[in-house]
Amino acid sequence: MTRLTGPALRLTVLVGENDRWHHRPLYSEIVHRARAAGLAGASVFRGIEGFGASSLLHTARLLSMSEDLPVAVVVVDTEERVRAFLPELDELVAEGLVALDPCEVIRYVGRGRSDEGTASGAGAAE
Repeated sequence: MTRLTGPALRLTVLVGENDRWHHRPLYSEIVHRARAAGLAGASVFRGIEGFGASSLLHTARLLSMSEDLPVAVVVVDTEERVRAFLPELDELVAEGLVALDPCEVIRYVGRGRSDEGTASGAGAAE
C-alpha cells in the first residue's frame, strides 16, 4: 500500500458514462490502469447533471436525456506518480477533460490497518 501524507496532486478525469475502451466502460479502464500503475487510489463518481465542450446538457432529471451522464474519476497521489500516469490517459481519453489540482493529504490509511496509535483505519479509496 502506498503511504501518502503531505503535498499531493489530484487528477480528475471527466468523461461520459457511455464512453468505452474496447467494449469496457472508460472509467473502469482508467481505474484498473491506475491500480496497475500502483497509484494510491481511485474513485468514480456519477454526476446527475452536466455539460462539456459540446454544450449538450446531460441530466438525470429528464428521462429522455438521462443517458450518458457525466462521470468523474478522481485519483490522488504524489505529483511524480500522477504525472507519470498521464501518458496512459493520452491513450484512453479521446473526449473529456483531464484536470490536475495540487492538494494536501492529511490522512490516508487502508481498511483494517492501524496507523500511529489509532484503533482502526478507513480509506475511501479502498
